[in-house]
Amino acid sequence: MAIYNPKSLKAEEFINHEEILETIKYAEENKHNVALIDEILEKARPKKVGAGLSCGGLSHREASVLLACDIPEKNEEIKNIAEEIKLAFYGNRIVMFAPLYLSNYCVNGCVYCPYHIKNKHIARKKLTQEEIKQEVIALQDMGHKRLAIEAGEDPVNNPLEYILESIKTIYSIKHKNGAIRRVNVNIAATTVENYRRLAEAGIGTYILFQETYHKESYLKLHPTGPKHDYDYHTEAMDRAMEGGIDDVGLGVLFGLELYQYEFAGLLMHAEHLEAVHGVGPHTISVPRIKRADDIDPNVFDNSIPDEMFEKIIACIRLAVPYTGMIISTRESEEVRGRALRLGISQISGASRTSVGGYTEEERPHDSEQFDVSDQRTLDEVVRWLMEMGHIPSFCTACYREGRTGDRFMTLCKNGQILNCCHPNALMTLHEYLEDYASDETKKIGYELIAKELEKIPNEKVKTLAKEYIEKMDKGERDFRF
Repeated sequence: MAIYNPKSLKAEEFINHEEILETIKYAEENKHNVALIDEILEKARPKKVGAGLSCGGLSHREASVLLACDIPEKNEEIKNIAEEIKLAFYGNRIVMFAPLYLSNYCVNGCVYCPYHIKNKHIARKKLTQEEIKQEVIALQDMGHKRLAIEAGEDPVNNPLEYILESIKTIYSIKHKNGAIRRVNVNIAATTVENYRRLAEAGIGTYILFQETYHKESYLKLHPTGPKHDYDYHTEAMDRAMEGGIDDVGLGVLFGLELYQYEFAGLLMHAEHLEAVHGVGPHTISVPRIKRADDIDPNVFDNSIPDEMFEKIIACIRLAVPYTGMIISTRESEEVRGRALRLGISQISGASRTSVGGYTEEERPHDSEQFDVSDQRTLDEVVRWLMEMGHIPSFCTACYREGRTGDRFMTLCKNGQILNCCHPNALMTLHEYLEDYASDETKKIGYELIAKELEKIPNEKVKTLAKEYIEKMDKGERDFRF
């Protein structure tokens, strides 16, 4: 029997099945233990320490107790603390991005994904470099600055050389005032050497979803192909960090297995990265399984109602206060709106999940990886965010300035967001408004920026931000963000 050991590099030891079962049992036994719940909540609450902030974070067991708790007033307190943490460490910024699907060729047999090798009627496509250029221009013309590239696992059609060439192409395209300033990468688990090559290509975050941490379920859900190897897949983030990528993104596909199990496993993985590498995940994503070509989500009997899904988001925020959290257009406008106050710090906008989808006038459905619930334009999403008091941010300065990994976490833990990320968010929002926004969005945006500039505590930083915005109004750009 493997022993839970977060410092181990073996998947079965840092994601220990028995420990997860014990955690779920412990949480169930203590879900009405008010004294313990209050102690955990107090630990999670952000506190001022000197000139900075402190937030204890929670262990997977502590967070699981909160997840199991069914006392209404305590559940409301969980949500309120999640909002406190989000505002304390990330402010009211919401980072914007879009996925870019390069290829849906795949050799795996994943039963929940329409790209699986046995699906013979899905339209298979791989973008040429010229097609990638046209997709990127379409995204730039919306106003996007940050992409997450996606590709199925196929060593013949999608070798790493193709991914690297595509990244180079994306970075090379400057159209009007548009530029993709950061490419995040969501591709299959690979070798240390290949991760080193991705790092050298200047990627942002390497993203890899575990899908499920339950090994027995994982093997059934991935019956064929290289992804069938649970250990190789689960240990991928350690190889990525060894290869020089210090910003990694975790996630599970909620609905494949019992949510209590996935929740504990996800937090154990975060604890492992912190214990071994000194820095936890840069982001955690919370996708739920959705309908897609030949995939019926009702086949999987672990679906999560909205209320519990939102509580999962809040409890993750309490457990890992310094980690960015992502919600995609899989979710509806209503769910995304409620999730924003619970800890989400990044959202996609105007996403198309098909290969070549951005250059199609009509939204193609024959090659989508999943149905998109939120189908609004980027302008509509930006305006919606601002109307709720959020700042849509197109900033990528941290990557450019080397504020990644533990350097970013130090900045976040010291509560320096208002002196760094906040003004950068305002300047990139102003840039978006100038170049891409509708008149209605511009009006709301300029008023919001003027108000938010005054909240910057450092007078020198505030002055610099105002000066740069004035230069933009005169047509001067230096694309530093």
